[in-house]
Amino acid sequence: MPLSKIPRPSVSTLALATAALVLAGCASQQPPQAPAPTGPVAVKVLAINDFHGNLKPAAGGIRLKGEDPKDPNKLVTVAAGGAEHLHTAVAELRRANPNHIFVAAGDLIGGSPLLSALFHDEPTVESLGLMGLDVAAVGNHEFDGGIAELLRKQYGGCHPKEGCKGPAPFKGAKFQYLAASTWDLKTGKTVLPPYYIKSFNGIPMAFIGLTLKGTPEIVTPAGVAGLRFDDEAETVNKLVPELKAKGIEAIALLIHEGGLPTGGPNECPGISGPIVDIVKKLDKAVDFVVSGHTHRAYTCQIDGRLVTSGDKYGTLITEIDLQLDPKTRDVISSRANNVVVRTERYAKDPAQTALIKAYEDLAAPLANRVIGAIAATVSREPDAAGATAMGQLVADAQLAASSAPDKGGAVIALMNIGGVREALTRRANGQVTYGDVFTVQPFSNNLVTLSLSGDQIRRLLEQQWRDAEHARGQMLQVSRGFAYTWDAKAPLGARVVPGSLSLNGQPLDMAASYRVTVNSFVASGGDGFRVLTEGKNALTGLMDVDALELYIAANPNLGPAPLDRVKRVN
Repeated sequence: MPLSKIPRPSVSTLALATAALVLAGCASQQPPQAPAPTGPVAVKVLAINDFHGNLKPAAGGIRLKGEDPKDPNKLVTVAAGGAEHLHTAVAELRRANPNHIFVAAGDLIGGSPLLSALFHDEPTVESLGLMGLDVAAVGNHEFDGGIAELLRKQYGGCHPKEGCKGPAPFKGAKFQYLAASTWDLKTGKTVLPPYYIKSFNGIPMAFIGLTLKGTPEIVTPAGVAGLRFDDEAETVNKLVPELKAKGIEAIALLIHEGGLPTGGPNECPGISGPIVDIVKKLDKAVDFVVSGHTHRAYTCQIDGRLVTSGDKYGTLITEIDLQLDPKTRDVISSRANNVVVRTERYAKDPAQTALIKAYEDLAAPLANRVIGAIAATVSREPDAAGATAMGQLVADAQLAASSAPDKGGAVIALMNIGGVREALTRRANGQVTYGDVFTVQPFSNNLVTLSLSGDQIRRLLEQQWRDAEHARGQMLQVSRGFAYTWDAKAPLGARVVPGSLSLNGQPLDMAASYRVTVNSFVASGGDGFRVLTEGKNALTGLMDVDALELYIAANPNLGPAPLDRVKRVN
């Protein structure tokens, strides 16, 4: 069905259900007939993943080697990303080949900064449409608000509870979401089309889109109620005969699942993670894979196929160049390059700037909303053990938000210090605004509560000093009641003093299971805390900034707590 003919119903329960039924087939775009090519057809696929509503460049940019001429192996933070710069980069790369398509591998929304999150990610959907995104797989965060909200993102309409808050009525996505493995249990249909077809010089190519099978385990139950998520490889393999029956030989997969490499953005040494096994199970008819979810960058050859991922937040755009054989109608070659969307290299697109400003003007009053008060400045400066008052406050807030049995049952909360960006500086009147807490935690990560053994917690803490580069430690901030001691002279991997781990004054049982809350970034192995990927029974909760807001509102006149939870010897 051509995209121009896809119906855009109003957002009511009946209309959304009807739309899901209508669109359970394929979406496609068929340009006018062109003369039959006599030689290989060059096609350029541009891809992103895990944009997470970062309309403005993320504060952390992207860390790259080779930027310091004096030390090529040193990791340097490079300013990159943001919709204004990404738009310009996409436009420039498109001009290199008239046969192009712009795709995404999920999590375009959800876990978003204030500017997008305040408006239910409508600004991001509009921005991506403006820069010409064609098609996107759904990610787990696309289900944060439930299927009705995802369909509203696709078709438009006002938010059912908060109404229209943007500068103009929300018309929905100009791009097509795909959900090949996500089924509505009532209708027996996929909630969105499973694939999208586009022709290049008369040669059709299919783009299958899906999210990870484990989505129900990492979002709130309400977000996936009434849905079924099938196995990724099985879903794709069942579609291959259908596509071949349509005369389609060139097949790409857009999947919101990924891997964990050890090299740079255009390397693939030692890649591990779910994407490896999924790719090995795919029908050989699948020519290449665009992946995401793990917030990593790589260009790989797995089981003889190109597999890519473009970091996160629009810091990279993956440029994939293909050659299609006009006789076999199949891909005969493919190569990829992750292009850094440097803010200094790519100018701001004026249309994106205007869109962002319109929402910034509306967001200002909300950012200035008073949520509570503090009695004294809460510092971000670390003590000798690596603890900070601000980090402890954030950890306490996250424990409070996830300790109830129905919220996760957490007994410990751990916060990566890199996610605590600023102090809370006391004003003369003591007031704290929503903008203040968002400055402290600007990444809008979800809280994730998971089960770890006492020994896994010990191993997790050891990863604070995981190698020579991090010998000084990337210290996790710990919640009230949890304590341990570490030895600065002990070797890497053995710095936590044996027997020092305790919870509420009792020694931690290495064999027992504990519910631990972290943010979604480190839950996926971010900052090198890969032990967290071993956690079981993960439950996704509030955004971290919302937990901090609630904690400050519920505890008037907070101040810095004593830095006595983590102790250092030697």
